Amino acid sequence: MTTITPHQTHELLKQKEESILLLDCRTPEEHEVARIDGSRLLPMQEIPQRLDELEPHKEQPIVVYCHAGMRSQRVTDYLLQQGFTDVRSMVGGIDRWSVEIDPQVPRY
Repeated sequence: MTTITPHQTHELLKQKEESILLLDCRTPEEHEVARIDGSRLLPMQEIPQRLDELEPHKEQPIVVYCHAGMRSQRVTDYLLQQGFTDVRSMVGGIDRWSVEIDPQVPRY
């Protein structure tokens, strides 16, 4: 399974049993408008050139999010093709996160 819901992501982050990378693949401009605390910004178009920055997380869970879930699914598929073992795309992206988990995160 390559997807995860915002509720499942929230539960994983609360447990903090393992080191989870919450990867924001949106643009810096979008990140300025709204972000999930603790996430790391790495824009989708920069990932191939900056893949080495993610290498330490190759065996750890990675949850990728974008605005609605399309870009994050593409990034998830790409990382899995590169040999990353536990990567999931957050369904509905930060927009769904804002509705279901944290209404303090602005919608745009």
